[in-house]
Amino acid sequence: MHHQGIVMMAREDAVLEALLHNRGLTMRPTDTLKHEHQIILLALGAVEREMRQAQKGGPLSEERVGQMIDFIRNFADRCHHAKEEKLLFLRMQERGMPLHAGPLAVMLQEHDEGRRLVRVAAEALPRAALGDTAATTTLTTSLLTYVQLLRAHIDKEDNILYPMADQMLTAADQADLAAAFDRVEAEEMGEGTHERYHQLVHEWAGQS
Repeated sequence: MHHQGIVMMAREDAVLEALLHNRGLTMRPTDTLKHEHQIILLALGAVEREMRQAQKGGPLSEERVGQMIDFIRNFADRCHHAKEEKLLFLRMQERGMPLHAGPLAVMLQEHDEGRRLVRVAAEALPRAALGDTAATTTLTTSLLTYVQLLRAHIDKEDNILYPMADQMLTAADQADLAAAFDRVEAEEMGEGTHERYHQLVHEWAGQS
């Protein structure tokens, strides 16, 4: 029985590889999401440095912090989280994982909490840039809390949720999701936007 299970898994992997190859794809959908996590983690490091500097009374660039908030809202949320919420999580639900309980419910709740923190930070930024001490505290506290939240969130997804997804999704599911992810990037972000955010984050990382 154990041998049969191994053979079936090998066949499933071979089918997935063939489907991905036929569609010009080389990575599983979860690999794509993990790669995006690496970009997001680089950005979080830059956000953390910027906020620590502001906490110590250093200069606060409204333009730079505004770009960071824009990255979070568009790359991390509108693109990355959309792939999870509108595609991966729903497919996992179809394969038997409840959406409103367990791991998926926790991920969705953390996405919502992250949006709340970023909204608070965005509202405080203009006043903080003018030197308002209370607004600066709100800004730095909100974004540093967001950094902590998302780092832990990414760790849970990379090490718990995504392996579960790869176990439960069929080869056809994987290929469908990979193609759907490409459509999200084209429709939600537009051509070249993804690459522009990658470049911006690497510039932030190089300035540390």
